[in-house]
Amino acid sequence: MGAGSSTEAEREPLISPSRVETNSRPVNGRVYTRRWLVLTLFSLLGFMQGMVWNFWGPIQNSAVHAYGFTKSDIAVLVLWGPLGFIPWLLFMWLLDKRGLRASLLLSAFLMLLGAAIKSIPIADDNIKRWLIHGGQLLNGLAGPTIMSAGPFLSTTWFSPDQRATATAVASLFSYLGGSGSFLVGPLLVPAPNDTKLAAAVSNGAIRGKIQLVMYAELAAIAVLFAAILLYFPSRPPVPPSVAAASQRLSYRSSICRLLSNLRFLMIALAYAVPTGVISGWSGVLDMILTPANVSQVDAGWIGFWSTIGGCVFGVAMARFADSIQGMLKLILVLMLAGASLSATWFTLTCLSRVTHLPSTAAILYTSCILVGIFINSSVPIFFELVIETVYPVPEGITCGVITFLGNLVTGLLLFFLTFYSTELTWLNWCLTGSCLFSLVLILFFRESYDRLYLDVFVSV
Repeated sequence: MGAGSSTEAEREPLISPSRVETNSRPVNGRVYTRRWLVLTLFSLLGFMQGMVWNFWGPIQNSAVHAYGFTKSDIAVLVLWGPLGFIPWLLFMWLLDKRGLRASLLLSAFLMLLGAAIKSIPIADDNIKRWLIHGGQLLNGLAGPTIMSAGPFLSTTWFSPDQRATATAVASLFSYLGGSGSFLVGPLLVPAPNDTKLAAAVSNGAIRGKIQLVMYAELAAIAVLFAAILLYFPSRPPVPPSVAAASQRLSYRSSICRLLSNLRFLMIALAYAVPTGVISGWSGVLDMILTPANVSQVDAGWIGFWSTIGGCVFGVAMARFADSIQGMLKLILVLMLAGASLSATWFTLTCLSRVTHLPSTAAILYTSCILVGIFINSSVPIFFELVIETVYPVPEGITCGVITFLGNLVTGLLLFFLTFYSTELTWLNWCLTGSCLFSLVLILFFRESYDRLYLDVFVSV
């Protein structure tokens, strides 16, 4: 495919009847009501994976007093999420060869095992610390499937006019879980008591509340694992569209095609840099806002509303993209322009001593929430555009590569944070620069809609 659009010769074998599964009658595809149950189970598991991953950042002050964690410990606990993507090729191979059910069952089991390990009640702080780190790592290993398989699910179960919406729901619920941790953590786990007299009592109460939250996480994940084990088919009896029934490239051919496609590399970087930076940035948002005299609870609310806004706006924009197909690049340009302006506003506001800009709670709330809305809502649009660009590469492999790159960026950011955790202004500048970098790449990106072409011109 090179740097240009796919040619007629590349598309022709796929739209030939000999390459389509004739027994699935792709021209008259069918959608099933059960697709909503499949989407719900997948999304709820993503919600829990995101909540567990981001649990420690919003309560970092409490964790420091209860378990003796340092700021580097908090950064490493968040870092286990990106590190879970190291064996991403194995998870993408499993998704390609065994289907969504096997992949999701493995991810749910890893999450269940991780939650069980963390919940073991042990008084020894050193052992408890290792158990918590181990549980976070196991939860991170579930990330490759949960964060990458949403577009695969939407193509397999949903019609073309619902694909972007289903992708948005499946992809953004993990972010919604991360926002839930901003709310659940600070509200359920008390902040440390400043008085030395009550320090011991306060620390004991904090440990008890954290342990209670970990028990609740274990129960919720166990219920979801049981539900997926009882019912979660890999695919419907009849595919919903021509693209869903078409033959795809092999696993090896797909990786080679992606790595040799300049347009894919452009959009992959445009996705990975801002989303990777904001994942690491939001994971330590409490640490960033502490110098601005923002409390742990207020920082939690800011992170919560920024991610909630991104999820709601993302689903709305995905539904809009479904109604006017072929406008994904324009939508991304508008989103990234808004993200760049909002990130610049937030960064300069945090430097109020230098810029002399007003730094009120309302301004910090507004600018931070807008950053989350614009970047998080762009995720499903990125997924849909990159899939259209590289079709017939399977959706799971395509999204697996770009989410791996995003988590690689997050991992690098958090790695540097373990060394430079005293003054965090550089994190805000990284966020601003990442948005501008992505905007420039998208402006020069030439879009194409190969999968949409197949559905429209073959099914009519």
